[in-house]
Amino acid sequence: MKIVLCGSSGFLGSALKAFFLQNKYEVVTLSIRSSTSIESIVECLDNADVVINLSGANIIGRWSDDYKVILRQSRLESTQKLVDAIKASHNPPHTYINASAVGIYDEKHRHNEQSHEYATDFLATLVRDWEAIAFGAQSSRTRVCATRFGVVYGKNGGAMAKMLPPFKMGLGGKMGEGSQVVSWIHIDDLVRGYDFLINHSHIQGIVNFTAPHPLTNTQQTRIMGVELHRPTFLSVPAWVVRLIFGEGSAVMLDSKEAVPAVLIQEGFEFNYPTFERAFREIVAVG
Repeated sequence: MKIVLCGSSGFLGSALKAFFLQNKYEVVTLSIRSSTSIESIVECLDNADVVINLSGANIIGRWSDDYKVILRQSRLESTQKLVDAIKASHNPPHTYINASAVGIYDEKHRHNEQSHEYATDFLATLVRDWEAIAFGAQSSRTRVCATRFGVVYGKNGGAMAKMLPPFKMGLGGKMGEGSQVVSWIHIDDLVRGYDFLINHSHIQGIVNFTAPHPLTNTQQTRIMGVELHRPTFLSVPAWVVRLIFGEGSAVMLDSKEAVPAVLIQEGFEFNYPTFERAFREIVAVG
């Protein structure tokens, strides 16, 4: 099986590439820039079985007006080019999987893939626009899946690489009031989930990529403190987070409760269904 991977240099892309190569897939990496022609993308996609699009600037950061432009352009323009190339291909991939985010959901409800209670902020609007472009590739020859990620945790990268150091020094604590729900997934389950989608060709549309058991920031903080044998009495007030990250603080302070109903219904088995199990693996030596 030939897989074209767009956005292979990051934490998730590197993990997916390693997993696919280990499982004897052929992996072709593709970088799409403003100067990249549709014709060159078509040439890369022809005779590929699967295209995975992870392209996009890092969502964690201060969202200045200029950076919000970058966040949108880095996702929407590359995705539009991929979709145009898929449509123009004589032998298009049978599966197109586009990254997405639980940031589309509102704070008031518990969400599965049938939920349409969406937020109206910058991130939710970005996700809706991103998915709308991606689903333009849907046809009788190509199915489209949009994988809405929660926070991705794993060893040696991702969000946990930034969270662990202060906790290990005994400086960890809740963020804001701590009542916000965190929907998350272990990197190993995420890459296995992608393989599951590839090999279950009847699945299409929205798929939540989150562990079955979301938890509050306070619960997460307590688990990390217990497992690391460190105090967690410090906290970062919400106003400090907003001062540092501006509008981008929504990623850390907003509550997003999403469950993976499609994956569970289809029989996917999570190796790390609870944060306790995931965190123990992440901090285990060896």
